[in-house]
Amino acid sequence: MPETTITAEPGNSLITITREFDAPRELVFRAHVDPDLLVQWLGPRELTMTVDRYEARDGGTYRYIHRNSEGTEYGFRGVFHGDPTPDGLVQTFEFDGAPGHVSLNLITFTQRGDRTELRTVASFTSVADRDAILDADMSRGVRDGHDRLEELLAKAQL
Repeated sequence: MPETTITAEPGNSLITITREFDAPRELVFRAHVDPDLLVQWLGPRELTMTVDRYEARDGGTYRYIHRNSEGTEYGFRGVFHGDPTPDGLVQTFEFDGAPGHVSLNLITFTQRGDRTELRTVASFTSVADRDAILDADMSRGVRDGHDRLEELLAKAQL
């Protein structure tokens, strides 16, 4: 299985996340904008996800909640900027538990033969904000989510 690469250069407020998937970019894109698919892969495997709203369009908002087995909830929200396409999408991302600490995420889907490179560049307002999300073990959730996305795409019935 391909690996997810997470890069955070010292002194820089960016996180770059890349992974190749064995699927056409239209399917990888659809898994990012269809809330029925999103709940099947986004985030750590041990959490369940519900979508409060997910309006994948210019100016559309989203909010979803991850819940652990004890019922603790972790909410996330944001706004889409521009209309999402298989070329990419731009959205803000904010954790309900840290209001005001927002990242701007550019997600691109690049076809490479039969595979798709998924690349996310998250820009934070400060290195401290970037480091806080890294310290919160964001990488484990991203890697687990990508593994789950690979499993979902392998079903090919999207």
